[in-house]
Amino acid sequence: MTDSDNTAAETHPSGLTRRTLLAASATTALGIAVATPAQASHRPAPKLPEGAFALGVASGDPLPEAVVIWTRLAPEPLRLDGTGGMPPEAFPVEWEVAEDERFRKIVHRGTQLARAEDAHTVHVDVRGLRAEREYFYRFRAGGQISPVGRTRTAPVPGSRSARVRFAVACCQRFTDGYYTAYQDMLRYEPDLVFHLGDYFYEKDNGPGPVGRQHLPIGECMALPDYRVRIAQVRMDPDMRAIHASAPFVVTFDDHEVSGNYAGDIPETGQGADATVEEFRLRKAAAYKSYWEHMPLRSAQRPNGADIQLYRRLSWGKLATFNVLDTRQYRSDQVTDAGSPEAYDPSRTILGSRQERWLLQDLQHSNTSWNVLAQQVPFFADPDIAHPEDKWDGYRAARENILRGMASNPKCHPVVLSGDIHKNRAADLKRDFSNPASETLGVEFTTTSITSSGTIGVDETVTAKFDPVPATPHLRFEGNGRGYVTVELTPNQLRADFRAVNTILSTSSPASTVASYLSDPDRPGLRRA
Repeated sequence: MTDSDNTAAETHPSGLTRRTLLAASATTALGIAVATPAQASHRPAPKLPEGAFALGVASGDPLPEAVVIWTRLAPEPLRLDGTGGMPPEAFPVEWEVAEDERFRKIVHRGTQLARAEDAHTVHVDVRGLRAEREYFYRFRAGGQISPVGRTRTAPVPGSRSARVRFAVACCQRFTDGYYTAYQDMLRYEPDLVFHLGDYFYEKDNGPGPVGRQHLPIGECMALPDYRVRIAQVRMDPDMRAIHASAPFVVTFDDHEVSGNYAGDIPETGQGADATVEEFRLRKAAAYKSYWEHMPLRSAQRPNGADIQLYRRLSWGKLATFNVLDTRQYRSDQVTDAGSPEAYDPSRTILGSRQERWLLQDLQHSNTSWNVLAQQVPFFADPDIAHPEDKWDGYRAARENILRGMASNPKCHPVVLSGDIHKNRAADLKRDFSNPASETLGVEFTTTSITSSGTIGVDETVTAKFDPVPATPHLRFEGNGRGYVTVELTPNQLRADFRAVNTILSTSSPASTVASYLSDPDRPGLRRA
């Protein structure tokens, strides 16, 4: 295992490339910041302010031999200049990974510089780990020790893993209430947590019903704004706890930048008069802050207003996880999802390169399950607002994906969706307009963690089974705040929709409102 400065170039979406050891690593591994002779003789070593690990720790994107571990030095995370209360100097941060929570069996350790230009964040791509193992990690800087995080690695490709358990979450506007759903998720002890976007919201909707106020006040436009807004979410105790408990696999939706934006086009009413260059500057600030605060590899480090977020992970022969980006490369939304324009084959939601990358895997996958972790519902129903922003507004592009799924009997697709703040379970039909058409797989749409249509009111938890006769492939829909759990085995899938009673209190009971099963050889949903 070698210490890395995480500056080596990586080009493949999976991040699987070799890294070169910089000459400076030998120095930083000793905990010494590199300095010129003049600096060394005139500048004393900076003192790290107290409370540097206020944002906790996180891990993500596990591979069979590697996992990313993350922290940020930020004693004042909400300081409006975006510095987190840190001086401009770089600070060496030591890290350790162990097989036990008390760190008696340390397997890897090293040091990485936390630099001001990256908001003093640290992303360590820890290599040389054993496959399908639980590990513990922590950081140390300036005599301060971070909380301990727990993570795990994936199984070796081709190995027969018995199961994987993951949770699916999205849409957590800070001001709408407390993150009580994450308390329940902790008890589930997932192997992975998929977050499908709207991790934070760029707009400021004023003080919320429990007294939570967005900072900075006003809409996020520049890098300090986005840094403070996302740090406010990361400070939440339930958010810190769930990040420390399991590796996250993240992708963004629209509100991490600007609501309902499409590529380089902002939403109407949110700076729509901005030039492309001006909006790309805003995107660059948002993407940089997002990468800084997420447990992502250097392959996902943005280059200005562009970020390589789509990528692929695997879980032995059990599952392939295709993590998609439906926001960055899409064509502008149509005004009517039922119009001929929605069927235009030149319009895209994934972009041509990402679509080819996905289709190649769908057509040749031979794992028990092929999971698409993405943002917006694959099909809309009459109750969904803004269907033009979902796959319904890009019907030719959706047809391409359905055709790819149908071409491979071993594909066994499972689509994970979010965005609409309600629960849904549906069969994936080869032709959604024909109930008798082939069932290819299943889709689970998770409700929001906090985001709601009626702010300040706990939405009643509801469950409607086979609710719309006109769309028989929609098997379930419901309201309420919560998340979805999914357990995959070689022979069966089980999904449970969990809902909390309230987000207006710091804790809440939770319950399972619906459960579904599916088999690889018998696609489609049946109630558990």
